[in-house]
Order: sequence, then structure tokens, then C-alpha cells
Amino acid sequence: MLVVLGLLTSFLSFLYVIAPSIRKFFAGGVCRSNVQLPGKVVVITGANTGIGKETARELARRGARVYIACRDVLKGESAASEIRADTKNSQVLVRKLDLSDTKSIRAFAEGFLAEEKQLHILINNAGVMMCPYSKTADGFETHLGVNHLGHFLLTHLLLERLKESTPSRVVNLSSVVHHAGKIRFHDLQGEKRYSRGFAYCHSKLANVLFTRELARRLQGTGVTTYAVHPGVVSSELIRHSFLLCLLWRIFSPFVKSAWEGAQTSLHCALAEGLEPLSGKYFRCVEAARVFSTSLYAVRHRAPWALRPDLVAKFVRDNGIQV
Repeated sequence: MLVVLGLLTSFLSFLYVIAPSIRKFFAGGVCRSNVQLPGKVVVITGANTGIGKETARELARRGARVYIACRDVLKGESAASEIRADTKNSQVLVRKLDLSDTKSIRAFAEGFLAEEKQLHILINNAGVMMCPYSKTADGFETHLGVNHLGHFLLTHLLLERLKESTPSRVVNLSSVVHHAGKIRFHDLQGEKRYSRGFAYCHSKLANVLFTRELARRLQGTGVTTYAVHPGVVSSELIRHSFLLCLLWRIFSPFVKSAWEGAQTSLHCALAEGLEPLSGKYFRCVEAARVFSTSLYAVRHRAPWALRPDLVAKFVRDNGIQV
């Protein structure tokens, strides 16, 4: 027993010694684009913290007018103040957006469209993970409603402005765990069987499929769209899971920083010559494959084809073309 404990201690010590090299390997690539953004307008959801905040910081540093769209305006103002001081860019603005409430989404879009005549980059970054079972204000399971349908509606409401501002881009945050996701048409709400982990996976698969179908529909418009896996990142996203919080703390030397996690989003927002890859899924600042089991659902063109009554009503009530 003592021998086993000794070996385990030695192994863990070895891991921590080589942790910097392992972190460098798992950190993936870095956005190499030198594109500057004076006069460009950007909207980033959930940019008051984590990956979104670092994405906003970099885009502001490049001269863009950046809208931080978030539920907690006070946290948003704190982040914006920090970014303005850091980048010397006064054009970092905060607007309230609650993706769990279509009324809030519509109010944000209405206000933004009244303020701005252009929109060059929309980054659908906000999300929730491992939530106990709950529903949005409109009656959707929270992961599906916030991670996917909320951004789906927001993109729809801002799409004409994106078309008027071409070339423009939409970046949708997904995850490598979309490989474990399924579009469970018979139980989209998770009412028959609910798993906090798989609910997150399903919503991230829906974002990959949304990106692909949106790219197909936007061919020739000058608007391109990309799905992104940021990596395993140290952020507030895991706050609903004690186990993940514990694991992230234990393995913190191997987990990406928020800055590292933002690099693929920045690459898809900024890199030149990316237009032919519209609709693709990216990880480590490179296009990556989607597993065939996930591709099966592409034929359904989710979420346009999420046909059960509740989602059909969502599509119909919000004037979304199917």
C-alpha cells in the first residue's frame, strides 16, 4: 500500500513539474490576425466575464465599438470599465440581455437597431452548464433555451443589420462535447429523462447544426458563420457543478485561461480568407471534423426543424422563417 501511495505521489509530482508544457500543448493555437477594427461594431453576449470578456477586450483593443450584452448589468459595467481602462477605447458599451426571456432578447435587439446602423461581428458567447432542471421564462429547458434558442432568436433579429454591413460574421460558441449530444425530438424538454451533463451536450450540438444551416441559408449574402470549441477553460460556466469545480481546481495547471479560451473565437471573428469555411466547426484555431453520429442530425436542419408543438410555437411567435 505504501509503495502504491509512493508511486502515485511521485506520478502527481511529475505531472505538476511538467504542467507548463502540458498546458502549452492543450492551450491550442493563438489568433494570428493583425486585422484592426476602427469603425466596426461588435456584439458579444455574456462578455461580462470569462471567455467573452477576453474576447471583448481584444476586439476593443483593435478599435471596435463593442457591445457587452449580458444579464447582470452591474457586472457588465465593471467589465466594461476595466476594458476601457486597459484598451483606452471608450466605445465599450453595456446593454441588458437575458437570453432566458424572449422579451428581453427582443428589447435588446430593438434598442441596438435603434442605436446602430451597422453590425459587423456577432459573437454568441453566453451560456449555462450543468444546471439543475429548470425552464426559461418561455417554458424551455434552460440549456436548450439559453445556449441555443436564445441565440437563435437574437441572430434572427439582427440578421438584416448583419446583411447590411457585409462582410460580417456570426460566431457561435459550441463545445467538443457536442459529439455526445443528440437532438431528441421526442423529449426536447428533458421531461421524460433529464441529465444536466447531456442537456448541455444537446444544446451545443444544436449550435453546431444551427451554424451549418445558417451558413447554407446565407450563401452569397456576405455574412459568414462559424461554430467554436474554446477548450477546457477556467471560467464561471462550471459554477453549477461542485464536482467540476473541484476537478478544475485540482487540475488547474492543465486548464486553459480565459484568454487562451478566447483565441478560437477571435480567429473566427478576425482571420482573413475564412469565408470559404463558413458553417464549419473550429477548435484550436483550426477547422475540425464533426463526428458522423452528429452529422446525422444535420439532415433535420435544426433548429428550423425542431417540430414539437412548443418549439414550433417559438418559431411561429417570433416570426422566424422555416
